[in-house]
Amino acid sequence: MNNVIHPAYAPVVFRDRAAGHAFLTRSTMTSERTVEWEDGNTYPVVDVEISAAGHPFHTGSRRVLDTAGRVERFERRYGRRPGR
Repeated sequence: MNNVIHPAYAPVVFRDRAAGHAFLTRSTMTSERTVEWEDGNTYPVVDVEISAAGHPFHTGSRRVLDTAGRVERFERRYGRRPGR
């Protein structure tokens, strides 16, 4: 790769603080903060808001919305349409 136009691609630790999960991968992202990884090496660490470890879709803890209650509340507030 041409070093002039391509960013540096190096190992980085991504940490999901909410889920308490971290993983080591290669990325072009950098950070001033570092962390010592399980292999004894020090890598830059990037904190993320959410990852697959804590995302409701991947963990199976999705909330089910009460759509029937929403429809009834809407109809009470604004009335039913004629013919329905």
